[in-house]
Amino acid sequence: MRFAFKTSPQDTTWEDLLAVWREADQIDTFESGWLFDHFYPIFSDPTGPCLEGWTTLTALAQATERLRLGTLVTGIPYRHPAVLANMAAALDIISGGRLELGVGAGWNVEEADAYGIELGTPKELSDRFEEACEVLVGLLSDETTDFAGEHFTLTGARCEPKGPQRPHPPICIGGNGEKRTLRTAARFAQHWNFVGGPPEEFARKREVLHQHCADLGRDPGEILLSSHVWLDGSGDPGSVVDAVGALAEVGLDLAIVYLPPPHRPAVLAPLAEALATIA
Repeated sequence: MRFAFKTSPQDTTWEDLLAVWREADQIDTFESGWLFDHFYPIFSDPTGPCLEGWTTLTALAQATERLRLGTLVTGIPYRHPAVLANMAAALDIISGGRLELGVGAGWNVEEADAYGIELGTPKELSDRFEEACEVLVGLLSDETTDFAGEHFTLTGARCEPKGPQRPHPPICIGGNGEKRTLRTAARFAQHWNFVGGPPEEFARKREVLHQHCADLGRDPGEILLSSHVWLDGSGDPGSVVDAVGALAEVGLDLAIVYLPPPHRPAVLAPLAEALATIA
C-alpha cells in the first residue's frame, strides 16, 4: 500500500499550503501531493477563497524536491488540450520529472456558468474528454500531431520542449462513470482515481475498468488504482486507517488522504505514523 495527500487550495492561504507541502516533502510515507482544479470552493461556501490549481502547483514544485505532484483532476472544459499539454510539459521540466497529469471530463456547473464556459451534455463532456486525452498523448509524445475530431482539430501541432518523463507524464483519470469515463481510463490512463466511497463500490468500479481493459486488449495491471480517503477535522487518523485497510483488501494501490482546511503541518507526522501500520 502506498500513500499520498491532497490539499484543496480552497478556504486556505498560500502560506498554510506551502507549510504543509514542505513538511510532507520530508516524510517518505507520502509519495505524492495533489491539488484540485476549480475556481470556486466546492462542497463549501462558493464565495470563499480558492487559489488557481496549476499556478499553485508550479510554485509548489519549486518549493519541494521529492514529492510527485498533480491535480485531481484538471477539468478539460477549462483549457484547450493543446494549451494543457504545453503547461504539462513545462511543469514536468520545472519539477524535474515529478508531474502526474490528472484529467477529468469536468462537472462544476456553478463556476462554468459564472465564467460562460460551455460544459454541454453528458455525452458532449465524455466525447470532448476522450478526444482531449488523445490530443494530450499525441502532443506530449510525438514530434507533431494531427487530429481531426468533433471538438478539437490539430494540424502539424508541436509541443516543445517535452518533459523528461517519456513517452509522457503518467496520466491519471478521475471519475466513476462506467460507460465512458472508465473506458477512457482503460484506453489512456496509467492511474485511475476512484472519487471515494465504500470498498464494495470501489471493487465494482474496478471490475468495470478491468472489463474495459479486456475489451481493448489492455493489461489492467498497467493502471494504478487510487482512492480519496478523508481525514476528519480533528486530525485523528483512526478512521483513515480503517478506511484504507478496507480498501486495500479489495485491491487499492494508493490511498490519497484528503486533508481538510485549515491546513496544518502538524497533522502529517501522526498520520504517517498511523499509516505505517498498514503499509
